[in-house]
Amino acid sequence: MKKPVLKSLTVALGVAFAAGAAWAEVKVGVTVSATGPAASLGIPEKNTIELMPKEIAGEQITYIVLDDASDTTTAVKNTRKFITEDNVDLVMGSTTSPNSLAMIDVVAEAKVPMISFAASNRIVEPVDAKRYWVFKTPQNDHQMSTAIVEHMVDSGVKTVGFIGFADAYGEGWFENFSKVAEARGLKIIANERYNRTDTSVTGQVLKLVQANPDAILIAGSGTPAALPQKTLKERGYRGKIYQTHGVANNAFLRVCGKDCEGTFLPAGPVLVAEQLPADHPVKASAMEYVQAYESKYGKGSVSTFGGHAWDAGKLLAAALPEALKKAKPGTPEFRVALRDALENVKNVAGAHGIFNMSKDDHLGLDQRARVMVQIQNGTWKYVK
Repeated sequence: MKKPVLKSLTVALGVAFAAGAAWAEVKVGVTVSATGPAASLGIPEKNTIELMPKEIAGEQITYIVLDDASDTTTAVKNTRKFITEDNVDLVMGSTTSPNSLAMIDVVAEAKVPMISFAASNRIVEPVDAKRYWVFKTPQNDHQMSTAIVEHMVDSGVKTVGFIGFADAYGEGWFENFSKVAEARGLKIIANERYNRTDTSVTGQVLKLVQANPDAILIAGSGTPAALPQKTLKERGYRGKIYQTHGVANNAFLRVCGKDCEGTFLPAGPVLVAEQLPADHPVKASAMEYVQAYESKYGKGSVSTFGGHAWDAGKLLAAALPEALKKAKPGTPEFRVALRDALENVKNVAGAHGIFNMSKDDHLGLDQRARVMVQIQNGTWKYVK
């Protein structure tokens, strides 16, 4: 008579243990653009997820990674799947600004925190009812615009031409850059747009060349940002050319080739970590990522975009112990606690900078998170 009772207890305990184990697991849904126009950005992000901690504060971390193919609709679809089918505690991604902006409504409605890998300041500003749930790791356009304008002014530039993506990335850059440029006395005398999938920008470039500005800023990302630069060189433009931190990977160097020699851009310190002075505040944390990535994927393989994913992992590692004090993973209460903890992280050293979040700042980076770089002999050279 006793054996069936023991068997029943064993089954019950097994079920209870299984339920407890499920509660202890922290699930993170990650959508990246591993294919499509933004693949050169999304692949290193995807690779970096494999380097992230599988256990934090004694809790197992499960990463569910999906490719959104650089497509906004697919990014939203992936986010809905993470929330409704996988019951994730945190969403990470996506790679591009348009995709990340489209995901905000979904995570806000479900009250799930999200850390974006994309640059536009519109992803986290202003911190309204929807962006209350959203954080990001890449530097804001405004921070990088300031670095470019300072370099232009110091180099004697008076007039500027602008060409950028015809989407949230290009528009965000023009909005921020034009404000900073005007404040420092620079005059924008030409302003053009193109699509990420365009195969020709000859019409736009001819207008820029005709305006003949002292310098041209190309606000694109990944390999599609090479097209205007190659066309400018082909049409004989001889002024200074600037790119944004959206091109800081080896795929861009390979596609743009000699046409990008001499180009200036702002970037996260991780891009030139080995060249930074020993007392640079981000050198040690940037080198930690470089060594972790290159030990798995090979010397010279690291890019700044994987660093944005790495920094999201750093934020999770800092916030998770605090959230676990208040609730169990897999519950609405835990997702609220994790959001609150992310908003209060202080002095978290990442590959790109030192993060100090607040209720009004869901990026948390300061000017330590950017350096100016020039392309010299097919590689990145730290200039200041």
